[in-house]
Formats: sequence, structure tokens, C-alpha cells
Amino acid sequence: MTATIPDFFSDLDVIADSRSYFDLMRSSAPIIREPYHNTLMVTGFAAVLDVLNDKSGSFSNACSVVGPMPGLPFEPAPHDIRPQLDAHRATMPWADHLVCMDGKRHFEHRMLIGSLLTYKRLKQNEDYLNSLVDRLIDSFIATGKCAVVPEYAHATTVYAISDLMGIPEGDRAELLDLIGAPPSQIDGDAVHKVGPDPLIFMKPRFDQYLHERMESPRGDLMSELVQAKFKDGSSPEFDALSNLARFVFGAGQDTTSRLIAMAILLLGEDPALQQRLQREPERIPDFIEEVLRYDAPVKVAYRLAVVDTKVGEVEVPAGTLLTVCYNAASNDPAHFEHPERFDIDRPHVRDHMGFGRGVHGCLGAPLGRMESRIAIERFLARVRDIRISEEHHGPAGARRYRFEPTYTFRSLAELHVEFTPV
Repeated sequence: MTATIPDFFSDLDVIADSRSYFDLMRSSAPIIREPYHNTLMVTGFAAVLDVLNDKSGSFSNACSVVGPMPGLPFEPAPHDIRPQLDAHRATMPWADHLVCMDGKRHFEHRMLIGSLLTYKRLKQNEDYLNSLVDRLIDSFIATGKCAVVPEYAHATTVYAISDLMGIPEGDRAELLDLIGAPPSQIDGDAVHKVGPDPLIFMKPRFDQYLHERMESPRGDLMSELVQAKFKDGSSPEFDALSNLARFVFGAGQDTTSRLIAMAILLLGEDPALQQRLQREPERIPDFIEEVLRYDAPVKVAYRLAVVDTKVGEVEVPAGTLLTVCYNAASNDPAHFEHPERFDIDRPHVRDHMGFGRGVHGCLGAPLGRMESRIAIERFLARVRDIRISEEHHGPAGARRYRFEPTYTFRSLAELHVEFTPV
């Protein structure tokens, strides 16, 4: 099997073309063990839904971000690893952050943030976003070209989440440089791969913001966060608030930036679709949903079986790591007719895994949808004839796109387009 199946977690060709890998694995079975790290690849839509919607407590999110790297810090006991996981959880990757929490702790911390992402706050952010993206387009439109990832997609989302949270305008450009490109999961600084707090480098800055809000509230998200309480009336520890603030900032710009870049790539490859959306801008939300189905920013997430269980008819022993393949499920021909076609007219256009499902479904999905919609609306309103730069990416039919070396995320490293200003 290893001779014909590439390694999902290290093969750069798979990172460049994950769709072919998922199709290959799904063609064997909707749940299949991969041979390099002994994880179960869950690629079928129904099987993925079963795992994400599990209410039995059979699965933990403790390995949700980096999956099998660096491996469990203990040798799994038979049948039930919950005591071992509890004893070692604090040392595991991303352990300090919401994405890897379980049960009551996850519910309580998620509710703190969910209660602050109100319709009113998102509406205020929408007004800011419209002016922001126009200013960004102003900065490059006269040149007739754009380096989409840093100049537009990344800038839009970092400035937008900064405004929502109340980060001072004078700090936003610095934070844009500070957060940089998505960390590699294959090489580079180990803390970005396996540390319990990969966002530790931002802690002094966000601790300062939160202390300032404690002394002088400003009506922004961070001001409300430092006043937030759990359902029982108790107050979170300060470090928990700092972790939440940094996680919201990181997650609030990262995946949506990737979504905007992929959307512009797909527009650049399809002139007819560009023209249609310029005639029918009300269909841009459907276009965003189809991008999320077709090639979403988060390829996979991970679950750890804490007790012996089953997915479908497959036995899953305690200690098994499952690679839950969002993008494979969203392109499963057993659920979607002709999934290889990009089609904004397909029925049930939101029926995808682009934001996950279940209790760990993306909390910022409404914000991500709004940011990407406005970014595409304004771009299409102000330019015509978006073209992929042949100088950077080669001619049609022989394109070269470089993706960040991360197996969890689908992240264009660069995208260069040319266009005609309106």
C-alpha cells in the first residue's frame, strides 16, 4: 500500500493537490487506515458527519490541529484512555486554546466568545469592511495587478478582526506583519507545530490590551470579554481570557484570508463566472458557499478516540487518531452530484463541511462569510477581466500554484492576478 499511497502528512505533491489524494483514499473506502502514521482517514460525507456530530463522548479534540504530530505523550491503554489523556493534556499541541478543548470546559469557553459575536457587532464591522476593502483596492488598482495574499486577502481579514476586537488602528499594520504567513507543519519553528500555545508570541501585546480594557472599557469585543462571566456567575482566569483573545484574533483572520485568496483564484480561472457575478452580484454568497465546498481553507481536523467505538461498521479502538477530511467529504460523489464541477447553482449550496459541523463547528462562520462576501463584491465591482499572472503561475493548462507546507490547511502561499480597472 505504501508504494501507491503517498504520505498525506509530508508529501508536497499532496499538499499541492489534496483533491486527488482524497479521491484516491475515498475510492477504497469512506474510512480507511493510512500506512504512514496509522490514522484512520475518514473521507465519506456520512462518516465525517457521524464523527463530528457524535454525542457519546467517544472522541476528543485534544489532537484537533496537528493530528499525529508529534504523537501521543503516552502509550494508549486498552479500551479507555480518558485518565491518561487528562493526565497529559496540558503538554499537548494547542492545549491552551479553544480548538483542543472538550466537554464542559469547551462549552463554557465557547459560550464566552459566542455571546460577544452579536448581530449588532457584526453589522458595525460590515460598515467598516466596506470602506476598508475600498482603501485596499485603491492602493493597487492603478497598477492593474495585485499580489492577492498579502495585499488584499490577508490585509482585509487582519484589519477586519482588529476592528471587531478593538485593536488600536496604529497597531494593525504591525500585527499584520507580526502574524505573518501560516506556520509550516512540515518544517520551521517547532513551537508552531507542537507547542501547547503556538500563539505565545502575541501574549504580551494582548495581555496589555486586556489590562487596559479592565481599567478603561471602550465598548469593543475585548472590553466585553474582560467583563464576561461563565454561566454560573464565576469569572474566567486572566490567562484564559488572553488565550481566547489571541485565538479569536488568529482564527478570525487566518481561514477567511485563505478563503478570499482561493475565491479570487477560481474567478481568475473562469472569465464567464466573473462576468456572471458582475451581472448578478446577489449570487456572490452562493459563490462563496461553493468555494467552501469545492476547496475550503481547512482540509482536515482530527479526533482522538478515547474509548473503543465504531464509525459506521469500522471498529475504532481507544487511542486511534482519526483524520476527519472536510474537503474529501465536501467532494464525495455519494453525496454531491458531479463534485468535480464548480457550480454555484447546485442545490443545497450550504450543505458542505467548509466550516465543520457539530459542537466544534466554526464559531466565526457568520463573520467569515461576511468578510469574504464583501471582499469579492468590492473587487468585482471595481475591476474587470481578472487574469491569473502567467509570469508568476504559468499559462492556462499548465498553472503553478504554491501552497504553504501545512497538511491541515489549504493555504495559497502566493497568488498574482492582473486586471482592468473599472
